[in-house]
Amino acid sequence: MKQPSHRQGDKQLGRLGDKRALSRGQGGLVEISPPLPHSCTDAITCVSTPLRCFLLLPITLLLVMGLTACGGQKPTDSKSANSGSSSKNSDSNLTFFNVDLEQADEVGRPVWRVKANQAKYTKEKQIGQAENPYAELYQDGQVVYQVKADVADIDQNGKQLLLKGKIIATDPRNGIVLQGNELEWRPKEDLLIVRNQLNGTHEQLQAVAQEARVKTREQRIDFSGGVIANSSDPQMQMRTEHLIWQIKQDKLIADRPVQFDRYKDNLISDRGRGDSAEFNLKTKIATLNKNAQVELLEPSMQIASNSMTWNLNAETVKTNAPVRVFHRAENVLVTANKAEMKIAQKTVYLTGNVNAIGQRRQAIKSNTLTWYLENKLIEAQGNVVYRQVDPPLTFNGDKAVGNLQTENIAVSGGNTSGGRVVTEIIPQDPGVKN
Repeated sequence: MKQPSHRQGDKQLGRLGDKRALSRGQGGLVEISPPLPHSCTDAITCVSTPLRCFLLLPITLLLVMGLTACGGQKPTDSKSANSGSSSKNSDSNLTFFNVDLEQADEVGRPVWRVKANQAKYTKEKQIGQAENPYAELYQDGQVVYQVKADVADIDQNGKQLLLKGKIIATDPRNGIVLQGNELEWRPKEDLLIVRNQLNGTHEQLQAVAQEARVKTREQRIDFSGGVIANSSDPQMQMRTEHLIWQIKQDKLIADRPVQFDRYKDNLISDRGRGDSAEFNLKTKIATLNKNAQVELLEPSMQIASNSMTWNLNAETVKTNAPVRVFHRAENVLVTANKAEMKIAQKTVYLTGNVNAIGQRRQAIKSNTLTWYLENKLIEAQGNVVYRQVDPPLTFNGDKAVGNLQTENIAVSGGNTSGGRVVTEIIPQDPGVKN
């Protein structure tokens, strides 16, 4: 029996075909040279101290055989007819306790460590099912995720680690928790994958999806497949097929069609959608792009444009692109070059080529228009033209105030028209009857 030897910084403590095994005894790491007796009582004490397996590369079969032998297995008659079959089963399916698995990169830094109270060894998988495993995943020598599971299948080949079972992975840097039934760690790709009934939680966000791909260095998570993300302050839900969470920047980016639901007292108050969108978790501002819409339930309105910003805290919707505002209850449609709506004040400000049309085709054009929804009042300014069909007439002026729906409009002049209002009365065709 050799004297205890200590090895630090070795890249490979176990090699395929190597006839040595390491175990931790009371004196430290002990090297055991074959042939190892079936009973270890004359060699080292393996029961009083937890066993530790350093797997800087795949676990060797001889290592696990040594561990099993140290468990006190009784010797068998080498001449027995069943000895070959018994040895084969022992080699391919063994159980050992208090196990540490460890993998390092080319320069000796850890890329993962796994501890388990109990593990079943299979020759094909090297490590099979483990009970209550705890893993630490490393990037650049730092812990980036801590993983717990009730039961997990552990498969490691030196390049990636695969855990299956009830997975709970926590990022100690930001408090994000990812839960699922399968975890894959690819340290060389800087990629952590959690899939199968994925659920992510954080103080800012809760999300469910089919899969999450985590880039640990840049702290970015890509959720994919039936993504539903909920923010609690303010209460908001996003639904899409692919959602990017830039954790350091506090941003959510949807590069596919997405829908927002804003809640008040657990009831939907407003809705937004677009072909793509970005939501700032810090400022609570959503930017909707291409085929963007915001729908309000009270009042019942729709704002549509190819680009708009929706401030959920300030309750405003802004667009600097051509916009269409439709009031469903009054059947009034207004278009303009840009607009801003203050939801709480129920007021819409429209600028540039404003054109408002009522349900009886009465219309008003102007440079700017302020729409007071609560009072059903409009105030138009600049090159105002008001037209109505019945009776047919047209007013031109610099300012108009009134109710477009009831056709009660007062048009006044200004400096450009010398204070005069130009009225045009269009006579009806005698052959047309009302």
